[in-house]
Amino acid sequence: MKRTIDLNCDLGESFGAYTIGADEQVIPMITSANIACGFHASDPLIMDKTVRLAAEAGIAIGAHPGYPDLMGFGRRNLNASPSEVRAYIQYQIGALAAFAKAHGMKLQHVKPHGAMYNMAGKDPVLARAVCEAVALTDESLILLGLAGSQMETEAEKAGIRFAREVFADRAYEPDGSLVARSKPGAMITDENEAIARVLRMVKEGKVTAVNGEDIPVKADSVCVHGDGAKALAFTQKIHDALTREGIILSPMGAAV
Repeated sequence: MKRTIDLNCDLGESFGAYTIGADEQVIPMITSANIACGFHASDPLIMDKTVRLAAEAGIAIGAHPGYPDLMGFGRRNLNASPSEVRAYIQYQIGALAAFAKAHGMKLQHVKPHGAMYNMAGKDPVLARAVCEAVALTDESLILLGLAGSQMETEAEKAGIRFAREVFADRAYEPDGSLVARSKPGAMITDENEAIARVLRMVKEGKVTAVNGEDIPVKADSVCVHGDGAKALAFTQKIHDALTREGIILSPMGAAV
């Protein structure tokens, strides 16, 4: 059986007069789009446009909810209670679902953004709140989260599907978490290195952590960041490399 993998990207993160990313160029090369929902980035017009572009390209879409932190792009840790986090996520899923329905689409998944993603990856209470928000809103939705994280553990308990995500352009700690962006070497900027790491994660289930140690990872979906300086180049080259290796690119819903 041929190996299949989802290629996802965080999109729709422009806001008003500010443009972030190259969404129109990236969308044809991916299979799933994580669309910002107005809290950490985006606005109603951007959300509508991004859903329309995804619909025209025939790719799957998911909500990309974050903390209410436009100024910090959702990357600042927020001291929010579990009930607040549940409400934040439900609100944002509902907003994007309205645009999806208008374009004849249905949401495939939910991927928390930035600080919410990283905090829920380590905190079981917060991870449980994320899973509860997804289950209460639409239990058919897939939760997309870091492979081996607390979100994966809590998703299993909550009875919702979980897609294990690995990153093309992020460095890993020995415990499998992502290196904080504030640390040197957190971002992988060399395209060839990123491609080699992706192929190894997908084919061998391993990645080299920052201390030089090989650690196990399981990959259902590979993420490239839409706001990165090399997002377009990364996406194109990773797409081509996976295809050359005979790996089938398919939305995560087909694999989990």
